[in-house]
Amino acid sequence: MKEILKAIFENKGKTSTPFFLMAGPCVLEDENMGYEIASSINKITTRLQIPYIFKASYKKANRSRLDSFTGIGDTLALSILSDIGKQMNVPVVTDIHSHEEAFMAAQFVDVLQIPAFLCRQTDLLRAAAKTGKVVNIKKGQFLSPQAMEFAVDKVRQEGNNNILVTERGSSFGYGDLIVDFRGVPVMQGFGVPVVLDVTHSLQQPNQSSGVTGGQPHLIETIAKAGIATGIDGIFIETHPNPSKAKSDGANMLELEKLEELLEKLIRLRMAL
Repeated sequence: MKEILKAIFENKGKTSTPFFLMAGPCVLEDENMGYEIASSINKITTRLQIPYIFKASYKKANRSRLDSFTGIGDTLALSILSDIGKQMNVPVVTDIHSHEEAFMAAQFVDVLQIPAFLCRQTDLLRAAAKTGKVVNIKKGQFLSPQAMEFAVDKVRQEGNNNILVTERGSSFGYGDLIVDFRGVPVMQGFGVPVVLDVTHSLQQPNQSSGVTGGQPHLIETIAKAGIATGIDGIFIETHPNPSKAKSDGANMLELEKLEELLEKLIRLRMAL
């Protein structure tokens, strides 16, 4: 696990090396689905020699509707994430939402992810930094790429240089997002690996139903554009049956389509 993370930081900004992949379901829905998805992706990335970080939220705190699914229980979900990492020998990333959660989650996972809406929360960033874990900061939909330097600095000031920054689109009106690829080299200029969150960039938030929409048919388009821009890592939420997913199903990639997409992205990366 440590070797994978070490390679990611050593290769930042180098298009001559493979991009890394952060992928998995939006949230753990039961005790078995995480293992099944992680195992499938791990087999694919091992064959394709892509450094892999398993992604899943142990709970969802920022849902539009009160009746939305939030998780199977914090301790159970975190224990499952830890076990998946050990069984697959891959790092694991999960979201945190408060400084108290930072220290709890750090006992189970390798990468702490700061949700986009919370990327300005100083106490949260500092708490994540103090755990010594890798901190993945998602760029707020409301921030310029240049402004993310201050979020990065908050983590660095705690003595933690293990930082990732993730682009996930910018608000475009009330119900749409757009990716400004000019931000990729800007954020790489902070000296950190930059990740493109392909699936969240295709969300259509704030729908009248209270359920976020999406444009999954554009996943390949956005992912290819990210590779062409020189992105360090690709972030994709995937599920065996997105229409049945309990969170973010409208913008997820079907698991069976992941391998073909990654093969195309590898060919594009090689062309660079």
